[in-house]
Amino acid sequence: MNLKDLYINYFISKGHKQIPSAPVVPENDSSVLFNTAGMQPLIPYLMGQTHPYGTRLCDYQKCIRTNDLDSIGDKTHHTFFEMLGNWSLGDYFKEESIAYSFEFLTSVLNIPIEKLAMTVYEGDASIPRDEVSANAWMSHGVKKERIAYLDASNNFWIAGESGPCGGDTEIFYWRSDDPVPEKFDPEDERWVEIWNNVFMEYYKAPDGSVSVLPKKNVDTGMGLERVVAVLEGVDDNYLSSVWIDVIKKIESFATLTYSENPKSIRIIADHIRTAVFILADHSGIKPSNTDQGYILRRLIRRAIRHAKKLGIDINSSWEQEIALMIIDKYAKYYSELTENKAVVLENLQVEKVKFNRTLEKGLREFEKITNNITDGNLNRDLAFKLYDTYGFPIELTEELAREKGIVVDVAGFKEKFKAHQELSRTASQGKFKGGLAGNGEIETKYHTATHLLNAALKQVVGPDVHQKGSNITDERMRFDFSCDHKLTDEEKIAVENLVNQWIKDEIEVTKKKMSKEDALKSGAECMFIEKYPDVVTVYSVGDVSHELCGGPHVNNTRELGTFKIKKEEASSAGVRRIKAVLE
Repeated sequence: MNLKDLYINYFISKGHKQIPSAPVVPENDSSVLFNTAGMQPLIPYLMGQTHPYGTRLCDYQKCIRTNDLDSIGDKTHHTFFEMLGNWSLGDYFKEESIAYSFEFLTSVLNIPIEKLAMTVYEGDASIPRDEVSANAWMSHGVKKERIAYLDASNNFWIAGESGPCGGDTEIFYWRSDDPVPEKFDPEDERWVEIWNNVFMEYYKAPDGSVSVLPKKNVDTGMGLERVVAVLEGVDDNYLSSVWIDVIKKIESFATLTYSENPKSIRIIADHIRTAVFILADHSGIKPSNTDQGYILRRLIRRAIRHAKKLGIDINSSWEQEIALMIIDKYAKYYSELTENKAVVLENLQVEKVKFNRTLEKGLREFEKITNNITDGNLNRDLAFKLYDTYGFPIELTEELAREKGIVVDVAGFKEKFKAHQELSRTASQGKFKGGLAGNGEIETKYHTATHLLNAALKQVVGPDVHQKGSNITDERMRFDFSCDHKLTDEEKIAVENLVNQWIKDEIEVTKKKMSKEDALKSGAECMFIEKYPDVVTVYSVGDVSHELCGGPHVNNTRELGTFKIKKEEASSAGVRRIKAVLE
């Protein structure tokens, strides 16, 4: 049986309810471009909001992390991955959580206790050492030599500087044929982390003081790809059953085998899988030069560059066949893959053709640059231009230059590249930080403003307008919507005036819980209907707007101030974007 099924079935047997996987593009969360962890869609409930499915939850969540793209190509990193999780929202706590984890690992997955070790939080001046977790592990037969106490940098979780927080216990597996040492050394890389249980039992205030939470939560996460590799006894995730058929499919197009160039084959497998899930997401993300679209474009183009390295005929249907295999593998669990199959295949092909032309232009630029070189050296600025403008990896520039007897300033290129990375990382920190940020007073106002904007667009542009995504910060709101034309100045003014009229009307904002079926019958607007549980929350702004939403929202529209559209532009095919502020 598939690990996802084993996991879900086990926790259902323990009174948990399975919740659907949230989309890879989060709704109304400005802190990240993609859902980066299983807990992220549950943030409102970890903060205290009542979950319609109850207090015991479990799921498998689609996740995308882009902060370590340069690591993709090794044995263990993935851009897209699946996270298995179970949660207790004020229900059970440490002893029960540890008991469930231990039983699942040793009785369901049949992992020998001798191959397991754990870390727990060692405590500090304000929070005591976590003897409760340590004793719980020992009560199941884990030897004390296999339990290590680590500091906050390893075994403590908090989002940002303040908020709910607590120690965690991490579970490690001995992934080696060497004899298992009696004493657990967390620094020994043969011990691989496979599961993490976070115990949110404290609240850290902005002044640094710590208090005990009245309602304690458990948040766990297990990376599916890593655990499958562990269970199947391979030290390369890409040789597990998750990947091996995709690897063989890539080999069938390539002139090099996996053993000859594993890095390029891993990058293609990883990046095409991630691109498939982004393109299939109901948010309608397409390759572009901004935000999620930029990441998508970068992934597809990087896969194409590595396909060239493998000798793959770029004009063949290689990317289509790999994508179809991935869709077939995951369709049972994620229906959007089947529903949006045509969208996935079309966009992969369009981007491939477009980038192929860019590569050809780059080759012509290379000839022009090198024909003017008189000292036999290609400087770092020109090497970086080939990378940044035409997508040339430094290895390709070196190879081409070598044929002409030209030496490339690789060290200088790497310095420039590193500076570029640091600049990009600094600029995008706000985009990629996870956690409980983004629900302050100003963001709450913008949440409500998106509902008014959605309603105004329906009145001014037409009833077929639907929200396709949003991004909110404490400085502005961004709203993507389906529309086949650029808004006229008259349309923008009419939308703006309508929203401001509703603000002046001081309309009450109410929320009501009801069945999903009744919510849809009532005419409530909804993005990603499949992600919502059977019981939902509908926010209503008088008779103006009715939407399924997780909140939060203001109590009355008079709290919003003045709404001002700053920009209206294309987001992707058939999708427009409005950037607006509240003044």
